[in-house]
Amino acid sequence: MGIESAGEPEDRVVVRSLEPEDIDAVIAIDARNVGRRRDEYFKVKLRHNLAETGIKISLAAERDGCFSGFLLARVHYGEFGTLEPVAVLDTLGVHPDFQRQGVGTALVRQLRINLSALGVARLSTQVGWDDQQLLRFFHHEGFHPAPRYCLDLDLAAGGPRSR
Repeated sequence: MGIESAGEPEDRVVVRSLEPEDIDAVIAIDARNVGRRRDEYFKVKLRHNLAETGIKISLAAERDGCFSGFLLARVHYGEFGTLEPVAVLDTLGVHPDFQRQGVGTALVRQLRINLSALGVARLSTQVGWDDQQLLRFFHHEGFHPAPRYCLDLDLAAGGPRSR
């Protein structure tokens, strides 16, 4: 992908591997998007993605020479009783100044290429039901609702509820 090639906006985005020195830019983009800093979360997540064994994919995007987005994903070989590999997109962040300029699309496109090379046919993620902007983005990228429910249990609330 060339920085200034003609064509789609994502063609002007350079996608590369995320490096340890990108941590401050990752935290800053996330803080702008989420409204609070999550330094420890990203320090731990990046350390795991860059150093631990297992298949993890950490991508960075640059547009016009500026760090403009990032993506963290991992591959599981078997999940909830299935044997086929599935990738999980943990975190995707695009700097607000670069949103709607093909950065997210370029990151997801490179992730698809990487996963295809690994023989992974399914990619899953989670989105807050009220995050309409992110839901629209994922819909545009071809994601659709999964045929299962995500369930949470508040362990601090005690045992099973009586009926």
